[in-house]
Amino acid sequence: MPRPTAAQLAYGSLTVVTATLAMLLLSQTSTGLGIAVITVAALGLGLLVALTVPVPRPAPAKMAVITTERAEERVPLPRTHHEAETRAESHAA
Repeated sequence: MPRPTAAQLAYGSLTVVTATLAMLLLSQTSTGLGIAVITVAALGLGLLVALTVPVPRPAPAKMAVITTERAEERVPLPRTHHEAETRAESHAA
């Protein structure tokens, strides 16, 4: 599993803190069960936000390197019958 990026950590953490504070202030709960439910809901929301942050794609420079390496590994094409005849005629003369 790939490591989370800095953006994923930041967005997820910010979401957890903001959602927890907002739900606690809006619900005005003081029971342990209510606080636990709000905390679990905020953690779930933070996880959802962190996982939906777009992950950066690899740089296109890597593709150019791969293409260059493949270009260096060229294999010569087989000779045609016509080329073989003209070569044989030039050596015979």
